[in-house]
Amino acid sequence: MTSTRKKDKGHPPRKRATRPEVADRLHSSAIRLLRALRRQDDKWGLSAPRLSALSVVVFGGPITLGDLARAEQVRPPTMTRLVQALESAGLVRRTPDADDGRIMWIRATPNGKKLLVKGRAARVKALAFRLKSFSREEVEALDDAARLLEFVASGL
Repeated sequence: MTSTRKKDKGHPPRKRATRPEVADRLHSSAIRLLRALRRQDDKWGLSAPRLSALSVVVFGGPITLGDLARAEQVRPPTMTRLVQALESAGLVRRTPDADDGRIMWIRATPNGKKLLVKGRAARVKALAFRLKSFSREEVEALDDAARLLEFVASGL
């Protein structure tokens, strides 16, 4: 790959990484990447947990509180507080199930969808800007890596 970044000329060849070493690097780099992109979310005025929960509702469709809590890996009382805050902000609404009034469905409002779409667009734009300095070969390698990551994530 050609690049404007530093080359490994004069260095010994890179040793083949083990699967656990690759897994560790993927884990660390994914966390760093998401943290860096999360800075784009500061302008929306919502905490990361609220944005995450809203994302599940927007992109996953209507969901019950219990299922949302499981998806976000939090206890139902925590999710109740998050949903109440999102509801107060006009980003979601709760509606009772037509057949079982004990079940409440959480649905994104148009404002909730709009905020999430704008937020995602801002993160993608920031990442695309960062990729401008990459060579065509590096972008293609990242595209291949993204496909592999999607496959890995689908099996977890």
